[in-house]
Amino acid sequence: MLEYKFDTQLLIEGEGLDEDEIYDYFVSHFKGDCLLAVGDSDLIKIHFHTNEPWQVLEYCAGLGDIHDIVVENMQRQEDGLHG
Repeated sequence: MLEYKFDTQLLIEGEGLDEDEIYDYFVSHFKGDCLLAVGDSDLIKIHFHTNEPWQVLEYCAGLGDIHDIVVENMQRQEDGLHG
């Protein structure tokens, strides 16, 4: 059983984005692991394993336009099922 079963990935497009602030917000507000928040002030790539991907999407949507969203159930993949 995985501790965090949803692999959540997306892009945030906006203005004045700060990858360090976004990273710090994730660490202090969300439970999960394998966090990547990389990019520049106009585009940030997020990768995060969590059990509550909807919270991640809600937060990120408040920062800018989110797109290329992927949420995969890694537990199903580990069990040999389609994610």
